[in-house]
Amino acid sequence: MMMQVKSNRFDLEEGFEISVQVPQPHAKALLQAVYPVAALGYGDYDRVSFQTEVGIQRFRSLPGGRNAATDQIVAVPCVELSFFLPDEKHVQDVAEALFAQHPYEEPVILIRSALRTLHRAGMDEDNPNKFWNLPAEDWVPEVHRTDVHRLKS
Repeated sequence: MMMQVKSNRFDLEEGFEISVQVPQPHAKALLQAVYPVAALGYGDYDRVSFQTEVGIQRFRSLPGGRNAATDQIVAVPCVELSFFLPDEKHVQDVAEALFAQHPYEEPVILIRSALRTLHRAGMDEDNPNKFWNLPAEDWVPEVHRTDVHRLKS
């Protein structure tokens, strides 16, 4: 059931959050495998994803897998990728793409029901906190630093 949140600034949309843990050198290839099956759209943008800094994934191999069973816990430097899918139709295709590209026998892929916010266009033209109304900061891409790229009402 959709949460009852009313706002004149944004709408809520139901969908799915997908997250996957992967050794950092394989992160880009996983995203490249997802793009043909899901645009990862978010409002006026596509290919929207998030990647954490490198952390440690720990596990122990049990009998029956491709690896020999181990008594010791193995620690692998990994990142986590996450993104949103607005409907069920792409979830299976994305999971299949992740499994096909992931280097692990048993990749850690989590699929959660989620709500996301989507802005309502035109609400923030004069908002002093928005990047287009501030001096350009280092994180703002060069292409977004000129008046040509501002939204006009």
